[in-house]
Amino acid sequence: MLTKTTLEQWALLRAVVELGGFAQAAQALNRSQSSVSYQLSLMQERLGVSLLAPSGRRTVLTAQGQQLLTQAIPLLNAFHTLELRADMLRRGGRARIDLVVDSIFPKPTLFAALRTFQSRHPHTQVHLMEVLRSESRSQLADYQADIWLISQPWEGINRGRLLMDMAFVAVARADHPLHQRAQPLSFADLSAYPLIEIIDRQQQKESVHKPASTENWTFTTVEAAIEAVMHGVGYGWMPQARVADGLASGVLKLLPLPQGGRRFTPLYLVVEEDKQPYDTEVATLVALLTEAADAMV
Repeated sequence: MLTKTTLEQWALLRAVVELGGFAQAAQALNRSQSSVSYQLSLMQERLGVSLLAPSGRRTVLTAQGQQLLTQAIPLLNAFHTLELRADMLRRGGRARIDLVVDSIFPKPTLFAALRTFQSRHPHTQVHLMEVLRSESRSQLADYQADIWLISQPWEGINRGRLLMDMAFVAVARADHPLHQRAQPLSFADLSAYPLIEIIDRQQQKESVHKPASTENWTFTTVEAAIEAVMHGVGYGWMPQARVADGLASGVLKLLPLPQGGRRFTPLYLVVEEDKQPYDTEVATLVALLTEAADAMV
């Protein structure tokens, strides 16, 4: 379907309004004033709507023109972005990076790195997929990604680099019965209450058919597991960075265990082998994620 107007005409209309007149727009766009005037007259004729009106020495939008230009501006901006992205691709740039991140990776650290990346490469999209640390290598292999932040290193030569060790701490709500028992707590003490675990959906399905020695409650997201602990449903080992506020406020308390109260899960940064040597965008994101993780240590 052919349109009655063109993007160029809407861009001319925008320039006339923002710069205050035909002469100013013509000068800024390196066009003759007559050509600008002709295009906008043709545009109004085809639409059957008056878009502009004189106001002293300036040219301003009519009410109808204001309404239509407001709708056109996002289209103009989107088209400008499209052309910038095409130019980036012409120069060998990357339009998209697929990033797989273990859900235990601290969100503030992740988003700080992504925000900086966006400011440096505004025309490269990042598609993020969260996975659980319990997912097997075969499950992870089903995802297509350029960069991985995962708790299991790749097999073979490209094992990735150890990025950080994520601390998990044993916690329960401050008024949970476990905190009323004699210290330190024993395994028998723990087994009397539900253990809150974070597992993937496949494991959750399989666990239905397996007898449990204790009453474990399973969740497929870190957020849901933490909420369960904070509401007193049970106890569990949760990412220390994610429960820091709950501990500081007194809603949660560390469980007094003789050993094992603090556990560590390594996180590895892996880049697909066929992406090496890194292109500029991948190299930038890898560096930012590494810097953000190093700052946490």
